[in-house]
Amino acid sequence: ADIAQRYRISKYPTLKLFRNGMMMKREYRGQRSVTAIADYIRQQKSNPIREVQDLEEISSLDRSRRNIVGYFEQKDSDNYRTFERVANILHDDCVFLSAFGDISKAERFSGDNVIYKPPGENAPDMVYLGSLTNFDLIYAWTQDKCVPLVREITFENGEELTEEGLPFLILFHMKDDLESLEKFQQEVARQLISEKGAINFLHADCDKFRHPLLHIQKTPADCPVIAIDSFRHMYVFPDFSDLSVPGKLKQFVLDLHSGKLHREFHHGPDPTDVAPGQAIQDLASSPPESSFQKLAPSEHRYTLLREKDEL
Repeated sequence: ADIAQRYRISKYPTLKLFRNGMMMKREYRGQRSVTAIADYIRQQKSNPIREVQDLEEISSLDRSRRNIVGYFEQKDSDNYRTFERVANILHDDCVFLSAFGDISKAERFSGDNVIYKPPGENAPDMVYLGSLTNFDLIYAWTQDKCVPLVREITFENGEELTEEGLPFLILFHMKDDLESLEKFQQEVARQLISEKGAINFLHADCDKFRHPLLHIQKTPADCPVIAIDSFRHMYVFPDFSDLSVPGKLKQFVLDLHSGKLHREFHHGPDPTDVAPGQAIQDLASSPPESSFQKLAPSEHRYTLLREKDEL
């Protein structure tokens, strides 16, 4: 039971991968067959870093991805070995590349160098300024760059995100509406950085996630829409145009934590929110049920642990 608690095992069979003593956040979710598991292990053993033979390859990178590029004098070095350890852990979140010797010389004006190239053709590069042999420092820096504060939820990663057990704050937007996404990302970073670890910040394609929108009586035509899914109910942020009002988005999240969103759906505005002299109405209503909870593991797929002695 203590092992299950330590590694957040809530179902079995569960297969988790460890690298350099660290548990990877993505567990194995493929078919439980010898062939599928063997293929997965072979894939995990492959080199996560692509070695470039010409710096021209760097200029033609896929800038829709998050890229980490290391420039090293030689491969047989402590600096590169640390870089390799980081890449082994985070290769699902970033593309890792390396260049050595004369090929990398132009980028090593002050020694070995690691650069983050964020998504976007015109996005400026970011240089790692810490020690290249300090694993904890470079891992923390790389993780911050590779795992965005606001992640995209898809049908492929929905189960994984659901299993983290945190409520979702979701922006539903049309795929090509990057302006709304950028505004949402900015306000999450500005207002809600202190809530990281208490709620998951996500964005979703309105067309792909029509069903959750219908649950909150919205359609893709209403997007962009912001909502919270608490895994019990879904609550809608009143007006997307209020996103940039200082503290408005944060209050929405705080109202979830305090239970205010739930109370108001059942009983109307709290007494403190009613104007003096205005009658308090007890409104019998119920918020829409959680839609994303359905992305959690099926009871038919796993045995869920309900009692400690089941282990």
